[in-house]
Amino acid sequence: MPIWDDVLTERDKEIMKRAGYGRRIGLGRRPVLLVIDMTYNFIGDRPEPIMESIKRFRQSCGEQGWRALYKIRDLLSDARQKNVPIFYTKAFEKAVAPAGIPHKTKNLRAQEDFREEWRDGNQIAQEIAPEETDVVVQKPNRSAFFGTPLMSMLNELHADTVLVTGCTTSGCVRATVMDAFAYKFRVAVVEECVFDRIEISHKVGLFDLSMKYADVISFNEAAKYIRDLRPPA
Repeated sequence: MPIWDDVLTERDKEIMKRAGYGRRIGLGRRPVLLVIDMTYNFIGDRPEPIMESIKRFRQSCGEQGWRALYKIRDLLSDARQKNVPIFYTKAFEKAVAPAGIPHKTKNLRAQEDFREEWRDGNQIAQEIAPEETDVVVQKPNRSAFFGTPLMSMLNELHADTVLVTGCTTSGCVRATVMDAFAYKFRVAVVEECVFDRIEISHKVGLFDLSMKYADVISFNEAAKYIRDLRPPA
């Protein structure tokens, strides 16, 4: 049963069946693994319930983020053994953020991002820290593609598939998947490797992506796909 099944009405399920949405596209032979915004700002600095974590990190997803982190760590290990290119994303550091971009947000606590105690919040969690051969892309907005050189790098690699992990399902993951789909990549979202702070946002986000833009696959499917890869021509 899909994770989103309990939020769909019988009417919704019948429409999906009759209209034909949600079929799987499948994966290609030249994937990249994308790790979106796995920074302390979004998971907190230690595994703990979200209600505790958001006291200090207002954007934190708490324990959901750490559960996904451990799965991402395992997937990274498989990817490195197969020489699958790995790309991380994070927000622009304040020192290099483009000048003139207004700070617009719907969050009342957003000013906390600029306090001294959050100076390490934009650091990728040490447990899955990038290695020398990985690429870290700093982005000015939600999508990993918007305002970044990511598309150029994927073209250079002749990539045909993007495996998406990270956070949040309804935010940066969704924006990235939609852009990757628009650029004609095969896109797969690894279910156990993405998360959100709001449960219904996570479920509906995955449902919407699965219906129109990406294959939502399990961690086991993703791991097997990577392990079975043959070296590209």
